[in-house]
Amino acid sequence: MERTDAHARRRRRPRRWARIAAVLPLCAASLAAGYGAHALLSGPGESAARARGAPTTTVTVTKTSPQPKPSPPPDRRTLSVAAVGDTMLGSTPALPPSPSAYLAAMHAELRGDIVFGNLEGTLTDATASKCKPGAKDCFAFRAPPQFAPGLRSAGFTVMSNANNHSYDFGAAGQADTVRALRAAGIAQTGLPGEITVVQAGGMRVALLGFAPYSDTASLLDLPAAEALLARAGTMADIVVVAIHAGAEGTAAQHVTGGEESYVGEDRGNPEAFAHMAVDAGADLVLGSGPHVLRGMEIYRGRLIAYSLGNFAGYHNFGLDGVLADSVVLHVRLSAKGAFRSGRIASVRLVDAGMPEPDPAATGVRLIAELSRADLGSRAIRVTPAGRITPP
Repeated sequence: MERTDAHARRRRRPRRWARIAAVLPLCAASLAAGYGAHALLSGPGESAARARGAPTTTVTVTKTSPQPKPSPPPDRRTLSVAAVGDTMLGSTPALPPSPSAYLAAMHAELRGDIVFGNLEGTLTDATASKCKPGAKDCFAFRAPPQFAPGLRSAGFTVMSNANNHSYDFGAAGQADTVRALRAAGIAQTGLPGEITVVQAGGMRVALLGFAPYSDTASLLDLPAAEALLARAGTMADIVVVAIHAGAEGTAAQHVTGGEESYVGEDRGNPEAFAHMAVDAGADLVLGSGPHVLRGMEIYRGRLIAYSLGNFAGYHNFGLDGVLADSVVLHVRLSAKGAFRSGRIASVRLVDAGMPEPDPAATGVRLIAELSRADLGSRAIRVTPAGRITPP
């Protein structure tokens, strides 16, 4: 019986091995399929897996490089500036019947985002002036505050008070002048520590005026002026600076490059100050004071006009020879303040100092000649039609 059971067990073993043998091929096939899929994912062995008939899985991996951020579009905004020199509408009691009519011939030229002039005198009814009774060679200029709208209707948007006549009638006269200008819609600048910011051409424009006097922003204190200019640069997109500097009269047409004086009074070094101003952030420098035209230059991409001469003065200014030659300067600046284009319109003062266009273009010719003579490689070039091009 034992032999029979042992035999029976021996007879059953082949059947168990047969079942195991039947399962082994299935396991091998599964392993082969798994290896084929792995081969496709990892690369090598792909063709062999396909040859065995293994199922395939395709995975596509695309590498992308980081794309640079698009550059912002260029700022194509520009600022147009029209500027003239010393401007006064007479002095009480010698006054033009109509301020607007007095300037009517120049209305077409006094157009721009900024229209600037140096107000040589005051707008006040005050009577206590700096001149003592009976004093000779003392000039105190005043026109009624009611004349301010005449300046605005002519086109002016900004006037500088940085000159030797803004304090002719003391603090009262100066305060009256500021009040009259602002009431007429004209911005003003040039008093001690003053930075005037206006919106023009879609930009913020800072305006500063300097002269060699204690009742104005000082032209003689260069560190203080530099600090004021640096502050202005943080407040605006473009900085425009007016300077009332240099000697005056028919013999004062040339930029000397040195310190200048008049009747014993220190009038500063216009060239040194203008260069410092640009270095400190000024984008345009507009000069007045000599009462004659002077040359212009491009310094570090910025225009400097050293003197725009007399523009209007009803019996205020001498009109002999070059004293009557004037201009309207037109400048277009980029959104960052760089010079883009310019034009000079010649003006001649006639009769009682009334400005009118000069068909002889004398102002254009004078500025071209003086620029070449005084400013060397930085001098502007001017076409006969008055177009300004950089050197």
